[in-house]
Amino acid sequence: MILKTERMYLRELRQGDFDALCAMLKDPEVMYAYEGAFSDEESHAWLDRQILRYQTWGFGLWAAVHSGTDMLIGQCGLTVQPWKDTEVLEIGYLFCRAYWHQGYAAEAARACKKYAFETLGAKEVCSIIRDTNTASQKVALRNGMRKKDSWIKHYRGVDMPHDRYVVRCDGRGRR
Repeated sequence: MILKTERMYLRELRQGDFDALCAMLKDPEVMYAYEGAFSDEESHAWLDRQILRYQTWGFGLWAAVHSGTDMLIGQCGLTVQPWKDTEVLEIGYLFCRAYWHQGYAAEAARACKKYAFETLGAKEVCSIIRDTNTASQKVALRNGMRKKDSWIKHYRGVDMPHDRYVVRCDGRGRR
């Protein structure tokens, strides 16, 4: 276990999570900000990429596991992402539709922000969000972030405007 919150814990994804992860990544409503559902091959690549991130950086998108059921309900974690001409530390989150609008993403994102500041010593963390993804924008705002800038990302053959929401550490490990 990496982090524990009131209703879930975050741990590294493993190959045995593929079926639960794939069910989420194949849901077109969950994946609308990614231009649609993933195939099995794309889901395998996604899972393998997270495992490689753990080995490379010691973090990545972690499995969000419901404490009461031990079911994988989503993902939340930290990644290094390209942004314009640099790389930034990002909090990313993606949850199964059954867990939307219940505060799970915000709860996990807050824990990841705390981890970034207190454990990694980060001075700033962000969330990069497609401009049409209002639900994720609300999570970023609830996590103390403010919109800083915008950029067009190219993904799956589509130009996608994205906004970067940022929060800086106050020097004591918190915003």
